[in-house]
Amino acid sequence: MRKMLRRAREGADRRPGPPGPYVLLPTLLMGLGSFSNLWQGETSNPWVGGLGLLAFNSLYISVVFRGFDRRRRESTTSYVLLALMGAVTVGLAVGYGGNWLLFFPLYSLAVGTILRGRLLGVSLLTLGAGACGVALWQGDHVSQPWTIGYGTVISGAVTAAILTLSETVMELRETRRELARAAVEQERLRFSRDLHDLLGHTLSVVVVKSEAARRLAPHDVDAAIAQIHDIESVGRQALREVREAVTGYREGGLATELDRAGPVLAAAGIEKVVHRSGPPPDPRADALLGWVAREAVTNAVRHSGATRCVFTLDRARGRVRLTVADDGLGPADGAGGGTGLRGLSERLAAAGGSLESGAGPDGGFVVTAELPVTAPDGATECPAAEPSAADPLDPPQRERR
Repeated sequence: MRKMLRRAREGADRRPGPPGPYVLLPTLLMGLGSFSNLWQGETSNPWVGGLGLLAFNSLYISVVFRGFDRRRRESTTSYVLLALMGAVTVGLAVGYGGNWLLFFPLYSLAVGTILRGRLLGVSLLTLGAGACGVALWQGDHVSQPWTIGYGTVISGAVTAAILTLSETVMELRETRRELARAAVEQERLRFSRDLHDLLGHTLSVVVVKSEAARRLAPHDVDAAIAQIHDIESVGRQALREVREAVTGYREGGLATELDRAGPVLAAAGIEKVVHRSGPPPDPRADALLGWVAREAVTNAVRHSGATRCVFTLDRARGRVRLTVADDGLGPADGAGGGTGLRGLSERLAAAGGSLESGAGPDGGFVVTAELPVTAPDGATECPAAEPSAADPLDPPQRERR
């Protein structure tokens, strides 16, 4: 099965690319009429004609192969070879006429592989007019003079258009590959943030409850066993959350994280206080604020040495704000610049919000997250009116555990 998948991917990558220089080599068969004239002795000065034919073919092959390499195509050598080839073409056409006039369309093909833009247009029109003039002057070709000029212009234009389109397609493919790689990197970054937030919080809980069980074991075996049961429960919960994160369907919001924070903070000797006002945030904001609360609890338990942690959720001017303040010392770096908070700051910024963290005005450590709030129909909400007493979420709620 693995081999079949690998072959399928390789087959998808083997799509047609730009044509190579070999596709233009068969066009040299257009010169068989001139070679036949030389072979049958119908050409005057056959040695001059033979050397001219050899020089034209050699220059054609060299120019065509250089035309498929952008760096070599734009070099001075390519333009010099193209000019020499033009001189040979005009000389053979003027000197012999007849089948030798077909070297004009061949030369136009070479011009189409080298030149681009306005220079290509001017060169093809000049070459077409010259071919038509030479054919009219010679007057011994089986085709009409204008057909030689028309074929000359069309040959170069079509060649340049096909090569330009092929190069554009290859650039688009490369751009798509770069975008795919960037998307993979973004997904890896997102998943690493999720794992950090999930496992960092869970392992902190396990450490705190393990320390509590160790302290209680000599004096209260039942309480220590209860802490061990909590550790088992937390481990199972972490396993479920990791599985949900892997599948991309982890659900959980601010209320869930606040409920989970109670026992964790209590085990660390931290009092939890919650103030909430206004209606609940919309699902997207609720999920992001849940991550903020989770990270703030992790930092409070792991770093702060706090005795009190206050969660304040309010709404004003179309934005919902969550503030988590403790009376501890904050993270060890003193600026709240840990990996978790940096990742959350990037997430909130992508959602049009912001995250600030640092020392509070009265000491301790404060994390403030703000997000825009939209109504169910997608419109931005107006500032909310004063909450009524009938709403159970309106009065500030304090929870102590």
